[in-house]
Amino acid sequence: MRAAGVDEFGAVLAFWHTAAENGHRPADTVDAVLALHRRDPEALIVAVDGDEIIGTIIVGWDGWRCHLYRLAVRPDRRREGLGRRLIAAAEERFWAFGGGRADAMVLDDNADAHGVWAASGYAAQPEWSRWVKPL
Repeated sequence: MRAAGVDEFGAVLAFWHTAAENGHRPADTVDAVLALHRRDPEALIVAVDGDEIIGTIIVGWDGWRCHLYRLAVRPDRRREGLGRRLIAAAEERFWAFGGGRADAMVLDDNADAHGVWAASGYAAQPEWSRWVKPL
């Protein structure tokens, strides 16, 4: 596991197209990933096998809160513990920043993701709802 390089952003987008949940969100773009990289070059963590991306997670730290995005594992590599290892790598970054609590936005309908988040100690917080406004 390591930070993604700028030269990999096209491959990351292709990976997300097949390995990530892509409904209910604006389309990902190279420009958006470049903006993330300019803000924090180590925010996008990739798990690789040789030269192939097999997992991702975005570690969002705004100086106040710890947020996790785009946890994805290649479908044929799921149930190997990669998701838990990606989450653990993200949590290590949060500890280094001094973060005290991490959150992840997981769609209610994304049952495939619920198991890895629960196995990593996360639980749905029913008293909150996510409010969004497209910009």
